[in-house]
Amino acid sequence: MTSSEYNPFSTVQKQFDNVAEMMGLDEGAREVLRNATRETMVHIPIKMDDNSTKVFQGFRVVHNDSRGPAKGGVRFHPQETIGTMRALAMLMTWKCAVVNIPLGGANGGVICDPHNLSLMEQEKLCRAWVRNLHRTLGPQIDIAAPDVMTNAQHMMWMLDEYEVITGGKYPGFITGKPVASGGTLGREEAGGFGLVFTIREALKECNIRVTDASASFQGFGQVSRHAAKLFQDIGGTVSAVSCWYPHEYKSYTFRKKDGVDVKELLPITDIFGTIDKSKAEALGYEMIPGDQWIKEEVDILVPAAFENEITIANVDLISDKVKIIAEGANSPTTIEADAIIREKGIFMIPDLLASAGGVIGSYFEQVQGNMNYYWSKEEFMGKLDNVITDAFISVSEFAQKKKLYMRDAAYVIAVDRVVSALRTRGVI
Repeated sequence: MTSSEYNPFSTVQKQFDNVAEMMGLDEGAREVLRNATRETMVHIPIKMDDNSTKVFQGFRVVHNDSRGPAKGGVRFHPQETIGTMRALAMLMTWKCAVVNIPLGGANGGVICDPHNLSLMEQEKLCRAWVRNLHRTLGPQIDIAAPDVMTNAQHMMWMLDEYEVITGGKYPGFITGKPVASGGTLGREEAGGFGLVFTIREALKECNIRVTDASASFQGFGQVSRHAAKLFQDIGGTVSAVSCWYPHEYKSYTFRKKDGVDVKELLPITDIFGTIDKSKAEALGYEMIPGDQWIKEEVDILVPAAFENEITIANVDLISDKVKIIAEGANSPTTIEADAIIREKGIFMIPDLLASAGGVIGSYFEQVQGNMNYYWSKEEFMGKLDNVITDAFISVSEFAQKKKLYMRDAAYVIAVDRVVSALRTRGVI
């Protein structure tokens, strides 16, 4: 988990500063893009099941919306901070730009632990978050989506509250909804499948056959478990997966001698991505400390949990066998650790690309909702593959042409597109 000393917003600002210097951006453009366009903090009183009142802190941050309505997740997490949300909003701006979809970047959430809240309390919290923020949300302004420890049911409560307030039907207000209620086939898998599509392309560049490749996955939430399953389905070996246990405030890594069988873990995993330890042990899994995922002797490391997970303290634990790191999480690698990974010559698929499947899928759901016309799963997945693969190829070719690290290439493309939008609008 993110340490109290780590400032995720400072990290993404430094990443931007490095690219701005590389691009020779003027000070005005830098100042506009180093900070959020809009930040809102709310205090949300909730009548709990025991009739007590508890006040929760909620946020919504819009980094930049020059290329289209803002888009970003809503997190429910006990260790959430405004700094994390600022960072994620900025990353979403770059993520939408690098895959060239017409959206800006936002993020929000509530400091809470849904494990300790009843369904009624969670519903009240969802509805109150929307009531407090509905004036700055909407299908043409700022579209929310699920993130850490939020799901389709939370999105439906939020949508219903928005429609009650506004008196209309706005399925494009929020994404990640149940398929039967205005969601889209493929959205649940989009983040994980997009991640594997980028891994597939990176394996080609590294001349590694997927059937010869092994991977260690940090996390077993929506992105990681779908990615691990697809990776296994296309012939790869999943050597280890880890997951977080909020009641213990610690994580565990699960391994098996002949590799992890994702399909047998899925039925014993809850909606938050937590694997039942006793049932896993009964299936023959070895359970070791959560930070051991990074030590696995595999071809691919997939940090797909939280920010600040590959640091100067553990980067040297990465095996010499590792050829690819695919950042399924947002900002999982610190700047200091990234410099060492660069020196090692590991092929980095940066978060802007690797984790973009989720926002591409959200964009597809928003488009379908606004049109009230829905696609088949095959059409959805085909479009997802096309968009993220085209983006990967563009970044890779640009990196080779300019002799840039993949992360730098992705940032330059993304920032250039946002700067272009700001200039044509006359903002800078």
